[in-house]
Amino acid sequence: MRLFENADYSFIPNRQLGYYISGTLLVISVASLLVRGLALGIDFRGGYEFVIGNTQGLNTVEVRDALTEPLGGQPEVKTYGDTGLLIRASVEGEANTTEVQNLILSTIRQEFSGADPQVEKTSVVGPRFAEDLKRGAIYAVFGALAVIFLYILVRFEWRYSVGAVAALVHDVTITLGLFSILAGVVPFSLQIDQGIIAAFLTIVGYSLNDTVVVFDRVREYVNLFKTEAFPNIVNKSINATLSRTVVTSVTTLIVVTVLFIFGSEVLRGFSFALIFGVIIGTYSSVFVASPTVVELNRRLEQPA
Repeated sequence: MRLFENADYSFIPNRQLGYYISGTLLVISVASLLVRGLALGIDFRGGYEFVIGNTQGLNTVEVRDALTEPLGGQPEVKTYGDTGLLIRASVEGEANTTEVQNLILSTIRQEFSGADPQVEKTSVVGPRFAEDLKRGAIYAVFGALAVIFLYILVRFEWRYSVGAVAALVHDVTITLGLFSILAGVVPFSLQIDQGIIAAFLTIVGYSLNDTVVVFDRVREYVNLFKTEAFPNIVNKSINATLSRTVVTSVTTLIVVTVLFIFGSEVLRGFSFALIFGVIIGTYSSVFVASPTVVELNRRLEQPA
């Protein structure tokens, strides 16, 4: 399917607009990350996670208040499916899962007459293991960026590597900022866990794929239009690949949106990250990666 036949939009001539939009989003994201931080899941901070079934009719706020004193701190309580509750609680030191599980069940039975809660799923992560997971996640993200930089360097040249990595850092930072801003606001969990890290790495791969397609067309057009100014060549390349970019993005968005709407509660944060990641990744390949290459080329061409 071919859309935008003979497209001739002025992306590169109007790249300043992209700078303003990206700059504003980055400032807001970094500010939120510094002030609010991120809601870390038990994978990265240690603790318990229980899925308690057969709790229909129980109010999450009332359950949270009832469990605060017995657990020695305020747990996170959310609805899980139609008849369940997801309860997360941080712990100090080594955890005794059975004791905490029994404490939660007995408290709910005691405070809410007629309730017969049943444990459907249990997850426990110790503090030491959580630190190892956090460190591994950071290494995974930065390692991916380093490998991508080298890959683009070998396939193209260093200017393209800088443009690609700039777009990826842009995408990850703004997506993290969105998670920081919306955590506790939206009616589903936006805690950072191993699944969300997988979503971020997927976003990195998707954004890179879009960027490489544009860069490959730029390299082709540089040899084809040798007398054309480099910014014009990049703009032609973006327009030439616009149909492919839009079709790929829309079809991917349809899939992850269906996953978000009809998937289970556990997949909501993952699919939400992918929805926003596809949008911001498509945007960055046009308004961040390509303009960065143009700016670096312009600076190199300026006389010293």
